[in-house]
Amino acid sequence: MADHDSGADKAPAPARLTVDVGVFAHNKAAVIADTLQDLLAQQALAAHDLRIVVLVNGCTDATPQIVADLAARHPAIVPVFLPKSGKSRAWNSFVHDESRSTCDILIFADADIRLPDPATLSRLIAALEADDRLHAVNSRPIKDLALLDRRLTPVEKLIVASAETANDWRQAICGQLYAMPAARARGYSLPIGLPVEDGFLHALIATDNFDSPPVGFRVDGSEASHIYESERTIPALVRHQIRIVIGSAINEAIFRTLESSDRAGRRALLAQAAQSDDWLPAFLRRALPRFPYGYVSVHFLIKRSQRALAHPRALLHPRRLLIFLAGAAFDLLVYLLAQLRMARGVGAGFW
Repeated sequence: MADHDSGADKAPAPARLTVDVGVFAHNKAAVIADTLQDLLAQQALAAHDLRIVVLVNGCTDATPQIVADLAARHPAIVPVFLPKSGKSRAWNSFVHDESRSTCDILIFADADIRLPDPATLSRLIAALEADDRLHAVNSRPIKDLALLDRRLTPVEKLIVASAETANDWRQAICGQLYAMPAARARGYSLPIGLPVEDGFLHALIATDNFDSPPVGFRVDGSEASHIYESERTIPALVRHQIRIVIGSAINEAIFRTLESSDRAGRRALLAQAAQSDDWLPAFLRRALPRFPYGYVSVHFLIKRSQRALAHPRALLHPRRLLIFLAGAAFDLLVYLLAQLRMARGVGAGFW
């Protein structure tokens, strides 16, 4: 009779992996302690050989001292102090310099998110382990406004109505929290000064550094989720959306140049962009404005209208029409302010 308690019948224990979590911290003194405590409570810390590498970059507040104090009490926290700010610069430093060469997986996290589920990082790791085709796995972003146990104020309702919905987190890189196989991540570098680094990274992944046509299955979502703080005022939301539009316009301009270059030219351009602080400002002076749209493509102004026209009957409802008009007015304001900022030279390095 077989011994059902024998080791042969037991499922093998999950492999213990080497994982580095890069936390990108620029002037986050008010929130970073909470984020790091959430990371220290993650189950993956015991299940794997995991470090929390905090990339404190260009801070002018108390973030460096807070991180240093926590690192002194928790060996899993490894502080890295970078004198210059910029997430893409810090990303390159984490991937190519500060993460361990033995890492199996790299996880990328903003310093102002919350992880109430202690299995969040384990879910990201499991999703990568389950599909070796994936270059990146996202956590699902949840706005804190969605979790309030009260009715939203009129301003909060307007913010929700005017903002773009984060409904593409499975197909696009969610820069707040995602994971990549370390070997794949080290195949990429980001231009210094990008305002929207996650969109650029997604393009690199989809095209193998612009060496092939885009492939759509390399990025996916997971069962993991995290909470991020919504903007609370209209001016703050406008500033946030201006950054997104400027970043997307910059990415679009770089993509055009890369696509028109031969392979050797693309590789040289990407290498220079990832190493030089001066590359992106000089590139923007050469590449923009572009006739007839100026600095920002009209696509960013009309995409909401294009989506609405695909379902015109929805606009017959008075409430939906009001929401659409508020959103369209918001888009116009953001579009004009983004054009103005870029005309004044405020683009590269826009944090």
